[in-house]
Amino acid sequence: MSTIKVDTYLTRGGASEIAIDKLKGVSSAASISVVGEGGTVTTNLQQGLCKAWSNIRYDSSAPNFTNGDSFNASSVADTAVGELTVTLSNNMANGVYACVASTQDFAVEHQSPTLTTSTYGIRTIADSSGARADVGNGTFVATIITGDLA
Repeated sequence: MSTIKVDTYLTRGGASEIAIDKLKGVSSAASISVVGEGGTVTTNLQQGLCKAWSNIRYDSSAPNFTNGDSFNASSVADTAVGELTVTLSNNMANGVYACVASTQDFAVEHQSPTLTTSTYGIRTIADSSGARADVGNGTFVATIITGDLA
């Protein structure tokens, strides 16, 4: 096997850019470690990536929630007052992953018991009493999922 060592790579046009379609790591499970900004800490690239996200918009004319834009989220269902269930396009490895959700004017949380390999639930809460409530028309609910894909 050969090794190529260079200080700077330039294209014919003079830009220092490399286009790569596929990277393969040299450690277990084809993972790739990336050196952090300070140069002393490394991060596993596969573990550090967002595995799904969704920008859900409430539309009272439907009346339901629609997936405004997303990655690895195929649909969203309004399952009860103040409760949504998002279905993933590609399953997670297990039901133990991190879900973060946010919205304007309402508290929002993920529903721990409803985290499955293929769906996750979120609740919108109107006030400090903890009562669930649907968000207002045009309100967005944003979610992010991190963890291991199947």
